[in-house]
Amino acid sequence: MNLRSLSLRLVTWYAGVLTVVFLVLAALTFALLRHYLEANVLDNQARRARQIAATLIAHASRDAEAAVGAQVENLYSPESNDRFIRITRDDGTIVYASGAPRGERFVPSRVPPLGAAGTASAARKVPVGEDALLIAAVPATAADGTRYRVEVGTSAAPLEATLRRLLALLAVGLPLAVAAAAAGGFVLVRRALEPVERIARKAEEITQHNLSERLPRVHSGDELERLSVSLNHMISRLQEAIEGSKQFIADASHELRTPLAVMRGELEGLAQDRLLGRETRETLGSVLEEVERLAEIVESLFALSRLDAGEAHAEWRPFDLAELAATTAEQMSLLATDKNLSIACDSRPGVLVEGDPARLKQVIVNLLDNAIKYTPAGGRVRLSVRREQGFAVLEVADDGIGIPAEALPHVFKRFFRVDRSRSREQGGAGLGLAIVQSICAAHGAHIEVVSGPGRGSTFRLRQPLAAGTPLPV
Repeated sequence: MNLRSLSLRLVTWYAGVLTVVFLVLAALTFALLRHYLEANVLDNQARRARQIAATLIAHASRDAEAAVGAQVENLYSPESNDRFIRITRDDGTIVYASGAPRGERFVPSRVPPLGAAGTASAARKVPVGEDALLIAAVPATAADGTRYRVEVGTSAAPLEATLRRLLALLAVGLPLAVAAAAAGGFVLVRRALEPVERIARKAEEITQHNLSERLPRVHSGDELERLSVSLNHMISRLQEAIEGSKQFIADASHELRTPLAVMRGELEGLAQDRLLGRETRETLGSVLEEVERLAEIVESLFALSRLDAGEAHAEWRPFDLAELAATTAEQMSLLATDKNLSIACDSRPGVLVEGDPARLKQVIVNLLDNAIKYTPAGGRVRLSVRREQGFAVLEVADDGIGIPAEALPHVFKRFFRVDRSRSREQGGAGLGLAIVQSICAAHGAHIEVVSGPGRGSTFRLRQPLAAGTPLPV
């Protein structure tokens, strides 16, 4: 997984923001629910306290205080219902106090008063032992004018149990909600970035050979649409620039062929003049060699311009690559013999491909010529053609000086030479392998090289077999 991908970063930010929002909402929900439940319980206790004050205290007197306690026991049964009830006179005398509750979670005698008798109503949560009480206190006045304070409370344990269940639900539900939201966000992000993926895939397919194609336009009216339109405009400008450059090279190469041919003829005629001195003849010979070399460069550039223009598709037909390789190797064997080299050809007939035989022969000639040039005397050049998983594979291997690792990525570039001085002496201009790659690209083939200093070089070409090629027997 790419940890720096845009989709992952968007989903991470999305999930992080949602987590913070969910946590804040959960905390607010928990706090508000606690406040609501406590307020509701305290309100119930206050109503019960006012009921005791209105029905029992209002009609009582100091002499009948014992009867009030008996009536509270009879009507409210605080011990059985886990309630706390306490009635206190204004001088601090406790007229009635309920006993320990059935669960014995608190001791009533340890519950502090909420205020003096006759004061305004009060309600709060009071911690008592292992429990907490929600207590409400209201003032009351008896028939004889004696003032009392009625306190009624209940355990907060049921409320806390409810809140704990809510916390458990939030602890389980929040991660699930975040995970579900993140999964949905990932799907949405992938769908939102799908046009970018299509643009990227199409951009990978566009090369200098198909610059007429364009990236898919995203009809969204946003930045993506502007990006696709801008990139297509850029491709159009690149197409115009490259086509102009190709046309210039083609025109220049074509125009240079005639004057170079004239110069070569004039120089050859002048070199045959017997009145010239030896030094002059040597100088003319050197100039003639440079003219020949320049003519070869011009011809190579002209060939590249024709390949870039799609000329290689004009003469396509099915043919046997193995037979072509064997014939070419036989023709090149004389050049190898002059350098005391041998060419071993292993090509079984029946490797049918589709393309221009003349252009693919040029590929084989260039590869064999390079192998012969850079293989010392007594070495060996191997040419093989075989079928491999629906492809025709052509290999040219030698025992030559090899290619340094740092030069391998550049060997198919135009005008690149591994050793400029040595290549110049041998007449190379760095265009042979560039022509090879252009021909391969025009035929849908792929060429690669494996080499190392002192280990020779192996050029491997893979081209799809022609449709309907029979299986080998």
